[in-house]
Amino acid sequence: MTNTLDKADIGFECVIVKVSGDKPIKRRLMDMGLIPGTRVFIRKLAPLGDPMEIMVRGTELTLRKADALNIMIEVIAED
Repeated sequence: MTNTLDKADIGFECVIVKVSGDKPIKRRLMDMGLIPGTRVFIRKLAPLGDPMEIMVRGTELTLRKADALNIMIEVIAED
């Protein structure tokens, strides 16, 4: 099932399928290591749901939901 990262729930592990958006946003996301084929684990959500904390290649990243909307994912597993 393909979805966007902003809709993923805590405890989900997924793989990035595609990164889209304006060129500067896409470049910034890819510079952070969010490239197609990379596994991502959803660690936490802020109390109001934004931002979200994810694990990418052993690094914790905090990402705004507006940016996460540009990342297409495929869910692997749920803890």
